[in-house]
Amino acid sequence: MAGALPLGDPAPADGLLPPTAAEQAVERAFGVYVHVPFCRVRCGYCDFNTYTANELRGVRQSDYAAQAASEIRFAREVLEASGVPGREASTVFFGGGTPTLLPADDLIAMLRAVRTEFGLADGAEVTTEANPDSVGRDDLARLADAGFTRVSFGMQSAVPHVLATLDRTHDPARVPLVVRWAREAGLDVSLDLIYGTPGESLDDWRRSVDAVIDERPDHVSAYALIVEDGTKLARQIRRGEVAEPSDDLEADMYELADDLLAAAGYEWYEVSNWAAGAGHRSRHNLGYWRGDDWWGVGPGAHSHVGGVRWWNAKHPAAYAERLAAGVSPAVGRETLDAETRATERVLLSSRIRDGLDLRTLPAAGRQAVAGLIADGLADARTALAGKLVLTRRGRLLADAVVRRLLEGSELSSRT
Repeated sequence: MAGALPLGDPAPADGLLPPTAAEQAVERAFGVYVHVPFCRVRCGYCDFNTYTANELRGVRQSDYAAQAASEIRFAREVLEASGVPGREASTVFFGGGTPTLLPADDLIAMLRAVRTEFGLADGAEVTTEANPDSVGRDDLARLADAGFTRVSFGMQSAVPHVLATLDRTHDPARVPLVVRWAREAGLDVSLDLIYGTPGESLDDWRRSVDAVIDERPDHVSAYALIVEDGTKLARQIRRGEVAEPSDDLEADMYELADDLLAAAGYEWYEVSNWAAGAGHRSRHNLGYWRGDDWWGVGPGAHSHVGGVRWWNAKHPAAYAERLAAGVSPAVGRETLDAETRATERVLLSSRIRDGLDLRTLPAAGRQAVAGLIADGLADARTALAGKLVLTRRGRLLADAVVRRLLEGSELSSRT
């Protein structure tokens, strides 16, 4: 299970938001994230808020769709009562966990609740995550018929020994099959990869990226493995059973993926994400990076509306109990001050290809831009047009770039 929830103020039982949350809301997109916290097995690297069958303390997966629908209805009531202008959902994202462990009918029922309470904007993007071994042809067809537009498969690797280290259960040979089924259903396809797994070589990684390209997905995500405290993988590394991931090797893997994907016609639009054209970017995730509004449904889900951020009770049992009692499932929240919002804007906007508006930087940050260009970390042409866009070297050192923009600190770089 995931670590502790963030520190914050207690969330009010009625869930009402302060008046500031409604300010300029009509200028922001609104999305809905639905967290499905169930997994068949726990992967050794995973620190997400997920639960296997023996960790549910009597909670039934079959009850979950109705509970989520109850929170969706509660969300609409809270936003109305808080004076936040009504907006249709432009994106809906089912994540987890493994959403497709639930029957397709349950996912469809939760989407129906979003449509009933908020409406779906024309052309809304509706995504579900899925493991290659958790979904069938009929499931994908039924989801597409019900309004889902996109599926994101957790492929992670095409190499059996890498999947074994990650405790992934699917056969890599199944990936082409589920991609074909998704295509037959008319769904856009994203394939997700992880690099830097202990024992994974650069050749292993090339094999995985090549396998992704062979499937011609619409979208590719590639994330460096992070070893989270409390996970099985962290314990294995601490005991010396597997080697700790190498930062230098991970950088080489990122550069290789970027080269191969670019040659195949994919463009990066966020540090860890590539799309086959702007029309295939994940609009839901872009909403996070742009600071739009979203309501997170489910145990441990986080929400953000107009600078107010809150998070739900983590365990499915506690979540269900709060809904049954008619109170908000949120257990903590924070209202971001202007300085924090400005810092987050730099942190998030600098990660995307659309770039960071230089006018939003403090004076010291604007003065740092010339040095970033000189160091090959920011693109000179876009900077002249008023946007900071990272070069590939800048993407590799994105956190350090942000520190320079915010603090003027010296950059410790990989040469």
